[in-house]
Amino acid sequence: MLRIASLVPSLTELAAALGLGPLMVARTGFCVHPAEIVKDIAKVGGTKDVNLAKLRRLAPTHVLVNVDENRLDTVQAIEGWPAAERPQIVVTHPLGPQDNLALIDQLADVFGQVEGVAARAAALRREIEDELARTEPARFAPRRVLYLIWRDPWMTVARDTYIARMLARVNWQTLPAVEGGPRGAARYPMVHGDEPWLAEVQQVLLSSEPYAFGPQHLEAARALCPNATARIVDGELIGWYGPRAVAGLRRLRELAAGRE
Repeated sequence: MLRIASLVPSLTELAAALGLGPLMVARTGFCVHPAEIVKDIAKVGGTKDVNLAKLRRLAPTHVLVNVDENRLDTVQAIEGWPAAERPQIVVTHPLGPQDNLALIDQLADVFGQVEGVAARAAALRREIEDELARTEPARFAPRRVLYLIWRDPWMTVARDTYIARMLARVNWQTLPAVEGGPRGAARYPMVHGDEPWLAEVQQVLLSSEPYAFGPQHLEAARALCPNATARIVDGELIGWYGPRAVAGLRRLRELAAGRE
């Protein structure tokens, strides 16, 4: 029988959307959606600090991981378990909203033998295709934005991250204009406050996660970018792949159109 562990919040939500919730035996403490399903699934630490001993005791047959969100040494440790206990590791790495289609196909291929998965995957795929078609960059006015994910120090996103490419769907180009490469800290560069390009930023977006930005941080964000407006945005809608991308693309269209 399948026993699925998800070490990524987005993948936990996607697995549940595909009907795999009853087969899930482990999740991280950050896997909070859908609440009615995850409340009955054992927690095994966080995305970066997985309790490997507990995970091993839960005897998963499959472990869902992500290149950005999980540590390489975590995956290597699981790969080192004895063959009789070693699960199949499903490695994901969506780099933009269009990659949700391949991600859905990937999980459908792995778990397609489970009743209903193929049909649910096809339906979700159609939803995302429709939202992508409605969110073409050429339909929106260009805007230079700074997307903040952390403070003390300030941290943002490189242009080759999922978040930056979500924003690019509404022609919002993130600054700095750098790419971070396939993995590592360069994908989430620090902002020191004296960079010349900060004067070019038109809007600062403070994500609600992983740092819990709130209204009390808006003044500091405006001071960082003196020519910009600042707002709090739902980090789950913009940063989570899987089914949340449907609502995320819709929300970005609303923001780009000036609708609060």
